Amino acid sequence: MSSPEKDFQLRTMGIESAPLLAALHEVTFRGGEVWDATSFAALLSGQGTDATVALVGESPAGFILSRTILDETEILTLAVHPDFRRKGIGKSLVQNVLRKGKVFLEVAVCNNSASALYEKCGFVKAGVRRGYYRDGSDAQVLVSSNV
Repeated sequence: MSSPEKDFQLRTMGIESAPLLAALHEVTFRGGEVWDATSFAALLSGQGTDATVALVGESPAGFILSRTILDETEILTLAVHPDFRRKGIGKSLVQNVLRKGKVFLEVAVCNNSASALYEKCGFVKAGVRRGYYRDGSDAQVLVSSNV
């Protein structure tokens, strides 16, 4: 997946990528809810859970973690390193997951940039989960409109 605008490639990774995913998650969500390598390893050891990493050259620029059960896929987390934002990486990662069919996710109601990205990718609001995050903040539940 390379073009003049998209100078990165997507690669599916397994449980061995847990430390890498944790490092990217920490840099992306500094000051927020950060998942450690043990959490990523536990998720990736579960059936139907996939990690796709965006690489700029050999540098990991972002990733998306999703879990598919039957005919539904949930985006568990999406992270793009601050140095690589606004280059289409997040959108490409989301679009890659959308190929699986019906997709849903939760996003913090205050996360306007993520909400805008998901809207551009065709997600619509399906509800709100009150007090969803550890800090007590709410999450919007979004579902893909591509099915």
